Amino acid sequence: MSDRKSHWENVYAEKSPLDVSWYQKEPTVSLELIQETGIARDVAIIDVGGGASVLVDRLQEEGYSNLAVLDVSENALTSARKRLGEAAESIEWIAVDVTEFDVPHSFSVWHDRAVFHFLTDASDRKKYVDVLSRAIRPGGHLIIAAFAIGGPEKCSGLDIVQYDAGKLCAELGPDFELLEERSEVHVTPANAQQQFIYFRFTRKTP
Repeated sequence: MSDRKSHWENVYAEKSPLDVSWYQKEPTVSLELIQETGIARDVAIIDVGGGASVLVDRLQEEGYSNLAVLDVSENALTSARKRLGEAAESIEWIAVDVTEFDVPHSFSVWHDRAVFHFLTDASDRKKYVDVLSRAIRPGGHLIIAAFAIGGPEKCSGLDIVQYDAGKLCAELGPDFELLEERSEVHVTPANAQQQFIYFRFTRKTP
């Protein structure tokens, strides 16, 4: 078991998903950015690091029917499946470290709220971008949220990398075009404020 997997399995074994600092009662910005892509309701969407997030619930409620959730923690995914009950059966659940993801098919939307910023090693970031490039179809969409410059320097006891548009674009390379960015102040269950920034890209068509 990798250190990364061990860490997150322990987090979700020891805490309720409602108590972790990244918990959102309503993933409003994520949902709005996905809706702004204008995709059809039946195309493939993957929530990377979705864990126990309720984004997949909200997407189902909005009629999106081709959904996948990836997380390194089996415990997080189990929590989400229990919450959704029978509705979980139509979702593709993937328990793997994103840097080791063997992409089974292409996706029209890749959503990542606060996974990429945990990749402090340049080699892990390169692996992530390589996986991303295999996963998103040309003309598809990428939504990434991370701690903004001046935001937290750690999360869940781990170091993170803060981002602005220039820094993230340099990591992703020339195949992705930035369409939009938004700032958000996330209020944790403990009432701490965290500066987030969201980016929406499109994968350029060759």
